[in-house]
Amino acid sequence: MEGCKLSVKITVMRKAAYHDLMAEHENPMENPCPMAEGMVFVSRHGMRPEALCENAWPSLEPFVRELSRGGGNFYGNWMKNPKSAMISCNDGFRPVSFLIEVLEEKK
Repeated sequence: MEGCKLSVKITVMRKAAYHDLMAEHENPMENPCPMAEGMVFVSRHGMRPEALCENAWPSLEPFVRELSRGGGNFYGNWMKNPKSAMISCNDGFRPVSFLIEVLEEKK
């Protein structure tokens, strides 16, 4: 992506599971979510890392793209680190929270 120069680290911080909602509303699925707490991905040039969940990417991509362009400070004073964001995917049964942060360049 043009203008995307910084690398962005994406870390799986938490994965919730709402078993009552799954039992009542979800069709059985094999391996519905491959994400696990502690997994780390690196986006280069604002692109989706290959192993990152394709379904989570639409929620993460605008923030990753903006951070990779040097932006940040989303929603004013939201995050302690203005070069980061905490974003969840849209899975209502097992939402995953991702910490997105600019990787510091080595000098």
